[in-house]
Amino acid sequence: MALFRGPKHASAPSATRPAAELPAIPVVETGRDFPLATLMQHKAKTHALLDIASRRYPQRALKALDRVSRAWLVRWDNSHLSEIDTIAQVLGRPGAYFFSVNYEWGCTCRVAPSPDGRSARLARVLDWLTPGLGSNLVAARVSGAPAGPFAILTWPGYTGVLQVMAPGRFSAALNQAPMRKAVGLFYLDWAANRRRVWSMPHPTPAHLLRDVSEEAETFQDARRMLMERPISTPAIFSIAGLAPGETAIIERSERDARVRDGAHVAANHYESAGWGGHARGIDSGGRARLMSGLTPQFDTDFPWLVPPILNDHTRLVMVADAREGRMIAQGYERDGPATRPMDMTWALPT
Repeated sequence: MALFRGPKHASAPSATRPAAELPAIPVVETGRDFPLATLMQHKAKTHALLDIASRRYPQRALKALDRVSRAWLVRWDNSHLSEIDTIAQVLGRPGAYFFSVNYEWGCTCRVAPSPDGRSARLARVLDWLTPGLGSNLVAARVSGAPAGPFAILTWPGYTGVLQVMAPGRFSAALNQAPMRKAVGLFYLDWAANRRRVWSMPHPTPAHLLRDVSEEAETFQDARRMLMERPISTPAIFSIAGLAPGETAIIERSERDARVRDGAHVAANHYESAGWGGHARGIDSGGRARLMSGLTPQFDTDFPWLVPPILNDHTRLVMVADAREGRMIAQGYERDGPATRPMDMTWALPT
């Protein structure tokens, strides 16, 4: 969304409301049209998010960014164009195209065996500069995909997938990769990277993860797709399958992949030798070091969520286990928890 360069330090949000007074994360039962289905049920949340996110952009600028974004989708025959067209018509305001394809965030993930050693788990924290993402979070339980059902944590009308639990298959999440250094100055490098994206004929990483959620029948299928399919911009994927050894971090450029199999951590810098760039978010290295000691338990108190993993930009925390078909999550804003903890269990496909 908005251009993101976090401060050099992290501060912990402090809860200001008792958990019982916080709203629940809405759960929407939907088919593969989950972007439109969640929008129609929770349109006010989308307008609230666009109100906040668009404050940085004059209406004229947003309209111009929409035109450029839609032209890119048309030029490369994006498979989600008609869906985004419909969402833009329903919203009736600028920003739908731009915010569907542009993103800037920080994240911290850990993939590791469960504490009892029976399964693989994914722990995920999403940080984003834009406020409102934690309080306007929704969960969608998606049925009808070729490979089977899946659950996502998302926002009404968003067409990509950033985190998913597919019961009986895998859990996965997307982190933003470091920004390439073109000249070494942050804002000039940011502009050079955006120009590079517009020249790419490939889907966004969030759209690739959506395709994987719909099409991959196994951990190995998902791992291969996340490694091999080209994307419009570099990304880091974390994936946990069913068996305790089915875990991997996949660091991506547009066409190349470097994979770290086993229990590992992903933040917003590369671990692969020879790959670098501007790390994203607040204290990427510190977040990764602290997360590396995590045993991902199903504890809705999230006792491991401490600075710098927890910071002013934290919007979402999640732990998922596809073998158990279970996912816990909570939305966050700068002043602390923004939703009650959610504990979702989805019976495994038979």
